[in-house]
Amino acid sequence: MTFSVFGKQRSGSAPEPFDALDGPRLAGPEGSHPLHDVRPEELVRPSRGPIAGEIVVEEPVVVGGSVEGLVRLRALERIDARRAAIRLVGMRLDEVRRSESHEDAEGHTTSTEEWVEVDGTLFAENAFGEPFIAPACPAGATFEGRFALPAPRLGPPSAHLGESIVAWALEVRWDVPMGEDHFVATHLPVAQHPDLIRAGVGKQGGLSILDAVSVGDAVISVSTPLPAAPGSEMDVSVLWPSASGGTAGRVELHRRTNAPNAEWSVVASVPVDPAALKSGAGIRLAVPVGVPPSFDGAGLENEYVIRALVDRRLRPDAAIERPVAIA
Repeated sequence: MTFSVFGKQRSGSAPEPFDALDGPRLAGPEGSHPLHDVRPEELVRPSRGPIAGEIVVEEPVVVGGSVEGLVRLRALERIDARRAAIRLVGMRLDEVRRSESHEDAEGHTTSTEEWVEVDGTLFAENAFGEPFIAPACPAGATFEGRFALPAPRLGPPSAHLGESIVAWALEVRWDVPMGEDHFVATHLPVAQHPDLIRAGVGKQGGLSILDAVSVGDAVISVSTPLPAAPGSEMDVSVLWPSASGGTAGRVELHRRTNAPNAEWSVVASVPVDPAALKSGAGIRLAVPVGVPPSFDGAGLENEYVIRALVDRRLRPDAAIERPVAIA
């Protein structure tokens, strides 16, 4: 769908090799979320230039692990580049609110339009000398070789936050003087490593992996192993002696992020009798399939809290919460 403001077609963009969708699909009217329907693998352009080939990653990749596989290449024309290398590249893609105003001859604003467009930046460009890729070769030349590379040591993992995306790609790139670089690329999913969270790496460890966390006179406990996995259930208990009487209560799983066009969201909720909270209430809280992992990196944060609330008539709700990790 084409979106325009003041007759100008609006579009979004991402750095190569994540530029396959550059254009009007990465923009939308005020209040829209153009990234919601974008899959990270759609972003990666598989090749550019006179190169055919593929990069095959043989095993799932996790933060702090390794990337192993096979690369096959064939030159369709002669290639003359300054250098060539296999690279691991990471990109952050955000929805950004934009606006444009029009003024009359006297400088008075006559109209203002607002829209959302997508903007991406590379935060990692890690080149490796092995396997050796020839920077210059004749037409018809072929190459096949194995690789074993380090995955991102501390992350961030791949994540689709709805309004922001963290994506990784593996590419072979030829640095061409006085011209566009050639490349062959593939999308590389990188999963969060539960052991890093358990070790307290970044902001996602600490209290978020403890069985029980005290909040004033209350205690919120999780008896199932943490970090929790998407698609699983957490056994949660809330002991809140000072919980005020109210009309209703609930225990919720909240996701919070600093993505620029995002809002905090409730991803799971279970009703509970407010009176039961005083003596200790046990519930099973579902972690939805497909929720992004807990992480902080590339300037983005994604975190979760378990929040207990009591609805009180004619007064603000009473609430307590604790952090919890998901990987």
